[in-house]
Amino acid sequence: MAEISPNFELKDHRGELHRSEDFRGKKVLLSFHPLAWTKLCADQMLSLEHNHGALSDRGAVAVGVSVDPVPSKGAWADSLEIRKTPLLSDFWPHGKLAEDLGIFREEDGFSERANIILGENGEVVFEKVYPISELPDMDEILEFLSG
Repeated sequence: MAEISPNFELKDHRGELHRSEDFRGKKVLLSFHPLAWTKLCADQMLSLEHNHGALSDRGAVAVGVSVDPVPSKGAWADSLEIRKTPLLSDFWPHGKLAEDLGIFREEDGFSERANIILGENGEVVFEKVYPISELPDMDEILEFLSG
């Protein structure tokens, strides 16, 4: 592991640009979900939102990532009342960040369901791909970040 993650520039659900270098000096949880507007993906993003404080206490920030376009992510975030967690759009080039990280499902046109943690220098320090039908375990992430 411990490879440097690819550089990225992605807009969030508010249209604000987030660059990989903006996160240097912080631990970052990139929580990939296949598509917005699905129950399991909603539960995954709400888990990030509800654990914002616990993640912050461990020196980490979390972002949700999917191939959905910014307007869709914005409407979805509003419907879920996501206020603290940026939901990043890996829409164009379609799935490029997921592809660069080796988790893009070409045949489906979306990413795996995965959690990838970047260390303070942008290196990949944790990576887990979950079955598409399985909610990622936030306790596992919090425990890893506590270690």
